[in-house]
Amino acid sequence: MKIIACYSNKGGVGKTATSVNLAYACAKKGLQTLLCDLDPQGASGFYFRIKPSRKLKQQSFFKDVDRLTKSIRESDYDNLDIIPSNMTFRDFDIFLSRMKRSRSRLKKVLKMLKSDYDVIVLDCPPNISRLSENVFKVADRIVVPVIPTTLSERTYIQLLDFFNENNLKKSKLIPFFSMVQRKKKLHKQTMARMRNSKFGFLDSVIPFSASIEKMGIHRAPVLTYARNSPPAQAYNKLWSELKETL
Repeated sequence: MKIIACYSNKGGVGKTATSVNLAYACAKKGLQTLLCDLDPQGASGFYFRIKPSRKLKQQSFFKDVDRLTKSIRESDYDNLDIIPSNMTFRDFDIFLSRMKRSRSRLKKVLKMLKSDYDVIVLDCPPNISRLSENVFKVADRIVVPVIPTTLSERTYIQLLDFFNENNLKKSKLIPFFSMVQRKKKLHKQTMARMRNSKFGFLDSVIPFSASIEKMGIHRAPVLTYARNSPPAQAYNKLWSELKETL
């Protein structure tokens, strides 16, 4: 089983859209896939038309295996299941701070699902917290969407600094450019500079596109309703590149 986290310490960078489309692309290849939404806003579940389980709260998520597995929902697509989040997930950090070995609790939970799934995709909230430390420990790869702007560049450098300061494996971090507008001079300049800085960016570039924004209308991955569009092709390429690193 491989665990892929889609994470950014900055909001509004296309993280959930990436999680949803990567999970779908993975399932489309015949891999049994679980998308676990850790963000209390619950956007991943919304995109898949799945209502959250109100009974799945912080204690049951981390301690009650039966409750957790009963909260897994089938999607409308083959090989793809979802653990939708709910607003109680906002208290995960408080709950984890009170637990022993709190930085490895998520790893223990996901190991229980090891026999059922080939890949688990984690859609993570945009902050550096006790929960995100759990994600950094358990994930095999952490895909990081970066908008090619000054603030996003600064935020990614902060993430690298955190990994250095806490002796975490930077090799897990897989950055790629997201929401790119190629007509913008700043975007092109920032992309060129960051690629030359040996940050290890993937070749895949996810464009800023109305097709992606329409995910909220269609409530489905771009790869289903606009499969020949540039964003769909970009997500397929992203999955292919990511798969090569696993």
